[in-house]
Amino acid sequence: MRKPRDFDSELKALADKAKQLKERRVQQLGELVIATGADATDAETLAGALLVIAETSEAQRKEAWRKRGAAFFQSKARKRGGGPQGQPDGTLSLDGGAASA
Repeated sequence: MRKPRDFDSELKALADKAKQLKERRVQQLGELVIATGADATDAETLAGALLVIAETSEAQRKEAWRKRGAAFFQSKARKRGGGPQGQPDGTLSLDGGAASA
């Protein structure tokens, strides 16, 4: 006979995993702000700039921003000696290279 599933413990495990993922995302966003030097900007200005980005629907402008960001990460990888074996698509690992869970 099969053991009954413990839905409470499964739900708790999922909630814990969601919390970990959210904390990791917040940490990575903070590291991104620091890596770009935007931490020297006051919070109101930074929030205003992010609101403009979020509200922009111009695909051409967003693509230009994406390319600039990709170039930023590629230059960071080159400075670290990452070279071609760096992160795919110009992304930068913000967790210090640790394996994700």
